[in-house]
Amino acid sequence: MDDCLRLSQLLSERILILDGAMGTMIQKHKLDENAFRGERFKDWHKDLKGNNDLLSLTQPELILNIHRAYLEAGADIIETNTFNSTSMSLADYGMEDFAYEFNLIGAQLAKQAADEFSTAENPRFVAGTIGPTSKTASISPDVNDPSFRNTSFDQLVEGYTDAINGLIDGGSDIIMVETIFDTLNAKAAIFAIESVFEARNIRLPVMISATITDASGRTLSGQTTEAMYNSLRHAEPFSMGLNCALGPDMLRAYLEELSRISEYPISVHANAGLPNAFGEYDLTANAMAESMKSWAESGLINIVGGCCGTTPEHIAAIKKLVENYAPRQLPEIKKITRLSGLEACNIEAGQSLFVNVGERTNITGSAKFKRLIKEGNYAEALSVAREQVDNGAQIIDINMDEGMLDSKQAMITFLNLIAGEPDIVKVPIMLDSSKWEILEAGLKCVQGKAIVNSISLKEGEELFIEHAKLLKRYGAAAVVMAFDEDGQADTYERKTEICARAYQVLTEKVGFPAEDIIFDPNIFAIATGIEEHANYAVDFINATQWIRKNLPYVHISGGVSNVSFSFRGNNLVREAIHAVFLYHAIQKGMSMGIVNAGQLAIYDEIPEKLRNAVEAVVLNTHPEAGEQLLEIAQEYAGQESSSGKKEDLEWRTLPIQERLTHALVKGIDTYIIEDTEEARQQFDRPIEVIEGPLMTGMNIVGDLFGDGKMFLPQVVKSARVMKKSVAYLVPFIEEEKAASGETHESNGKILLATVKGDVHDIGKNIVGVVLQCNNFEVIDLGVMVPCQTILDTAIKENVDVIGLSGLITPSLEEMVHVAKEMQRLGFKTPLMIGGATTSLSHTAVKIDPNYDHGIVYVKDASRSVGVAQSLISPELRDQFVADTKALYANRRELYLSRQQKVDLIPFEDAKANHATIAQNAIKPLKLGIHEITVDLHELVDTIDWTPFFSSWQLHGKFPRVLEDEIVGEEARRVYSDAKSMLSKILDEKWLTAKARIGLFPASNAGEDTILYTDESRTEILTKLHHVRQQTARPQGKPNRSLADFVGNEDYVGAFACTAGLGIEPYLEAFEAKHDDYASIMLKALADRFAESFAEYLHKLVRTSLWGYAKDETLDNEALIREEYVGIRPAPGYPACPEHTEKGTIWELLKPEEIGMSLTSSYAMYPQSSVSGFYFADPEATYFGVGKIGRDQVADYAKRKGWELKEAEKWLAPNLGYEPDDE
Repeated sequence: MDDCLRLSQLLSERILILDGAMGTMIQKHKLDENAFRGERFKDWHKDLKGNNDLLSLTQPELILNIHRAYLEAGADIIETNTFNSTSMSLADYGMEDFAYEFNLIGAQLAKQAADEFSTAENPRFVAGTIGPTSKTASISPDVNDPSFRNTSFDQLVEGYTDAINGLIDGGSDIIMVETIFDTLNAKAAIFAIESVFEARNIRLPVMISATITDASGRTLSGQTTEAMYNSLRHAEPFSMGLNCALGPDMLRAYLEELSRISEYPISVHANAGLPNAFGEYDLTANAMAESMKSWAESGLINIVGGCCGTTPEHIAAIKKLVENYAPRQLPEIKKITRLSGLEACNIEAGQSLFVNVGERTNITGSAKFKRLIKEGNYAEALSVAREQVDNGAQIIDINMDEGMLDSKQAMITFLNLIAGEPDIVKVPIMLDSSKWEILEAGLKCVQGKAIVNSISLKEGEELFIEHAKLLKRYGAAAVVMAFDEDGQADTYERKTEICARAYQVLTEKVGFPAEDIIFDPNIFAIATGIEEHANYAVDFINATQWIRKNLPYVHISGGVSNVSFSFRGNNLVREAIHAVFLYHAIQKGMSMGIVNAGQLAIYDEIPEKLRNAVEAVVLNTHPEAGEQLLEIAQEYAGQESSSGKKEDLEWRTLPIQERLTHALVKGIDTYIIEDTEEARQQFDRPIEVIEGPLMTGMNIVGDLFGDGKMFLPQVVKSARVMKKSVAYLVPFIEEEKAASGETHESNGKILLATVKGDVHDIGKNIVGVVLQCNNFEVIDLGVMVPCQTILDTAIKENVDVIGLSGLITPSLEEMVHVAKEMQRLGFKTPLMIGGATTSLSHTAVKIDPNYDHGIVYVKDASRSVGVAQSLISPELRDQFVADTKALYANRRELYLSRQQKVDLIPFEDAKANHATIAQNAIKPLKLGIHEITVDLHELVDTIDWTPFFSSWQLHGKFPRVLEDEIVGEEARRVYSDAKSMLSKILDEKWLTAKARIGLFPASNAGEDTILYTDESRTEILTKLHHVRQQTARPQGKPNRSLADFVGNEDYVGAFACTAGLGIEPYLEAFEAKHDDYASIMLKALADRFAESFAEYLHKLVRTSLWGYAKDETLDNEALIREEYVGIRPAPGYPACPEHTEKGTIWELLKPEEIGMSLTSSYAMYPQSSVSGFYFADPEATYFGVGKIGRDQVADYAKRKGWELKEAEKWLAPNLGYEPDDE
């Protein structure tokens, strides 16, 4: 069998073992200068000690014995002693001319050793190793000249080519590019490898292994793990992996990330921990092997070995502990465009949001940028690029084509400069030029996966193929112009014909990935007065639709500003044309465009008269459209685009302590800075202001809150005042600390985080405020926080307690994962659990058994202080944890005993007891998808205020809560503040409410609902998957499912809406002012608007779009009581408990086009969003599914195409049984 085939076969059967460190083993021999020189180089003119690769020539037996030791330990693959055997690295010793020989001999020695140990049953392989070199193509070694490089892509390719030829001639079975700290160096290595393979007409497996340099999770040149992967996956490697720099504990998070995204096998060879003060490695073989075992248990690895500090003892221990585990199974990875700058940019055709390609760093389109580049003012030119990214460009287009400029050198200089600007180069680069040599020069400067703009069939198929092959080798995506030997395509027929031909050539003759093709079907100017130009926009839009339908995985782009060229000088009209054009083109499948990211008009905000005129031109609705727009455009020429009660100040005459207490209790921050300064002047040390008057005031606040005499909104306001005062004092405290070294003791340090996949944080923020008010130091990591970040921060900050929050049900599983990881890693930090979906039962049953050192469910913010104090106090902690453990054990026992009593019936019986299937369906008046933007004024009257007060822990039904004997006064105060902010939101247009609604033909399919593309009902659009009640029902009561509300020829709707668009700048401003109260208030109001919007839309559907209840007349109270006909259940709620059905809503409606998105756990963003389905059956009612049996879960898994475990994960709260252990 061919060695490559045998290697691939072994990789599918078991985890393969890589060897350990060569350098560590060499160092054990303590060789002197003479030993390195040997006889051959005894008179060499430079010192050679430390040139480990030279030992292959001067001490070959020593190197052979090291290889043998690793093979004896069980290594399947050994690496050649050639890590530094490139001309670039050997130049340090003056030995660059020996590079080929170093690699040849290094490979021959490894091959000799491998052959000695290789058998038919257990073959051994040699990986010819290429290190990163001592040069870097992405980073300047000169701090005074960020554009300078001490090497070039071409020099690296030349040096790597010699090394690769030597490795192949010496008998290497594999080529390994390892310890990648600069991805551009690695791209040069891959380019050289592919060139050598082509020249020699061979192909060997290629292993790629990068280095995450520290806890930032990035390579030395700044890329994240996924960005690095996107940059290098074009090599189609045998394996993709990580090595060096970190020990196994710190490397795990990045290994998990790589395992999640890689379609290739995973290799990893970590260091034996971090070096100690003497540069040595202390992690023992058994300790390191235990980490490798945990990786294998988790299904993360295919190939494992060791890097710095590891020895044959380490490799033997690793082999022993992992050999009984199956290798990682390759996941099914979606075929999407994977670009990168310093960060990954993944774009899925037909699914992702429209991608803005910033156009202002293009000399041909920006007079300012052109002037700056011609003047050599690169510093200000960088600010143009930065502004594009800040304004929302996800990619920046760079073009230097200018007749009076050395365009190639300008491109190189600018790209080298932005490589040192992380806030710019975090996004991918689009290299734009009409000259191939400039495009190629640009590719040699960019470490991320770039886009080349453009190639075409203009000069014939042969050159087109040549350029495409080179782009594939460089690892770039390509804009392909609709341009062939006969010229530029200007009609629908020509556009589609050329794009179809180019697609066939690229995918079938070149093997170019379809997902890396971006067609530009040519956007031309409209309203030029020339009749032949009138249909240009329509032809582009129609061609876009054809390409999207017929050429899978590609993207469609174009230079948007071209379409409005006839109106240059009239910016408002140009922006209107851009907005209208994009509105229609995006609907038909245009997925990206070159635009000025800072000057995009909003379609709905264009004056109606202008918008209608522009629409007529864009869609070419009548011959006079252009003339009419010219007339209207004159109207816009020169226009740019787009009391209270008197304050009682008597308290200002009080002594400073009383003034501070008054300000804190009343939440008044107007005078806090001047009062804090006055207090500082009266104390010897600034910390005494905090420990004295401020804490006295906050203790009063805490007492009032604890006694129920002060309510949460007031506490939040008090915290705002406290934060502002402390922020003022911090510089003085830090100055004193620096001089004295003293520190201030808080009551304890608590880390708070909303877990990965969840974007909800109101409750967590309130808990943080309450804890800070009680002198706890709070580290708030925010939302969507990965487990590893939580645990790393907890260790780094040495926190006393970790608090996890979540609102959606998948967050419960993530909390379980965090607890398991804490147990696995030996944490002893107690854990607080809170959030809307958490409960005492879930914490006791699902989370507590996974962690031995204290887990406590915290019902609300008012209880957080007592829990935190009990967990931190040395006197209270052990007994409190023990008591809580006992309580949870009892709770588990009670829960499980009740579970056994759940009266589940067989799923088949539940299906048979379905409700009467819907009859007499009413056809919607307006089938299809509708996008709706609503003025927030229309939503005020239908706000349901009761949940608003609940979010402030002021419980009671509105409006009665305003008169409540206990909380009424504070409720009225909060209501007044809410009304005040509400006015600002409305008057100043802080928020935008947008929605997408879809109404579709549907039919009953048993437990599912089928949706069709149109009324012919011949093409299935998608399926909705439902869950049925499975507990025994009283006589005559059905086991309901949403499926029952759909008849054989029926209709179903879906919606997604948000009222949170535009909220971020205001939240950031409040955060900068330490104003938690205003921040929480704004989020709570946005949530209310979102729910009101959902009610507004449902009414619109009932009375207008669907029209099955045209005569409905219900007031707001009746709407809140849900007295209407039909329902709008939402995934994640009782009748529709499984969250991934939101993904179906996203597939149907594409809410990302209005700024909405889903997290990996199916939480919606913006946070103030609602989505769900519409059912019109008069018998449709809300219900709870409740507990279900294993038979239904298995059926659901089959219908969804899942494994049973996946279904159990997403339906966990509804399981009426205990799932089997993993």
